[in-house]
Amino acid sequence: MRTVDLRGVCCPTNFVRAKLALEDCEAGEEVQILLDDGEAVKNVPRSLKGEGHRLLALKEQPEGYYVLDLKKGED
Repeated sequence: MRTVDLRGVCCPTNFVRAKLALEDCEAGEEVQILLDDGEAVKNVPRSLKGEGHRLLALKEQPEGYYVLDLKKGED
């Protein structure tokens, strides 16, 4: 599983970087995206879902960030 670390990246740049990282993935591939709390964890999952990707889980970590598991949608 590919991991994309977007902690410390501001909105909307984190969405753009997530979208670019997903371009390198195959359709159906599972990807983990690490996100900061706040705007990132609210906006990035919603935007990626709107792009046709399937959200599998969003888990808060004890260290204060979130792990978004998703499956890349069809191209």
